Amino acid sequence: MILNLDKAFHPFPHQAAIAYEAFTFNGGEPHIRIQSDLQGVEQVLVTHRIRSFNDMGLLLVAVDALERMGVEDIALYLPYYPAARQDRVMKKGEALSVKVYADILNALHLSHISIFDPHSEVAPALLDNCQVISNHCFIQQVVEQIAEPITLIAPDGGALKKIYQLAAFLGGMEVVECSKVRDTNTGALSGFRAYTDDLAGKSCLLVDDICDGGGTFIGLAKELKHKNAGNLYLAVSHGIFSNGFAGLLQHFTHIFTTDAFSTLEVMNGVQQIPLASLQSTKLESYALAKPKLCW
Repeated sequence: MILNLDKAFHPFPHQAAIAYEAFTFNGGEPHIRIQSDLQGVEQVLVTHRIRSFNDMGLLLVAVDALERMGVEDIALYLPYYPAARQDRVMKKGEALSVKVYADILNALHLSHISIFDPHSEVAPALLDNCQVISNHCFIQQVVEQIAEPITLIAPDGGALKKIYQLAAFLGGMEVVECSKVRDTNTGALSGFRAYTDDLAGKSCLLVDDICDGGGTFIGLAKELKHKNAGNLYLAVSHGIFSNGFAGLLQHFTHIFTTDAFSTLEVMNGVQQIPLASLQSTKLESYALAKPKLCW
């Protein structure tokens, strides 16, 4: 059975969902009450989109409630891994936040945890029994919808390994590498570079795992246009979009994302591809098995 802790997120729509009541006490504490009869249920897959520590708290009390109802095998599908970008300590006095979340999740002793397109290899390495779901099938669907020859754009050095794996999956697409400079004191971005002489009007798809404020992509879009790029497209697995879309849509013909982080309102120039639509038939039995996943 499936326990969807975010009631707007149903990545496995054909699985039987567990009914529950959840609320937050006046003191700020999350609470849950499982309403379904789980007698005889041995395995449950919990799904959640964690966007705050209160969301994490709901997950913790939910797992405890399931265990108290006799569920012995609990797995977790966590499409957006919180604090994945805080995977190194840049300055003295900072926390290694990615490990803080991993320690909490590991303490739950879950049978396995699946995460979608993590920011780096750090989070999967820290998690016990972790399965990584790639962005390959998401980007494949994006490429099919663009329906024109495109060049893949790697936004920085950290994305190179993933982008070349993606290019191979898509049949050997052309890749252009880019880079930027980030001031670790202020967070300001500068020095955007695209390592090509002339894109000669080619359409480009910039692929990354997270879009927060969008400054990286706007800066790279300007540099790509300077190198004579044609239509520019952006595909990000986890769309936070904290600064909205106005600035991005001045530079990109279309923006693609999934519902891994949140559910967006319908708007021109932005398409959200639900993770549920990317699932293979093998994932329909996910709560009862541990298939090799590739989206």
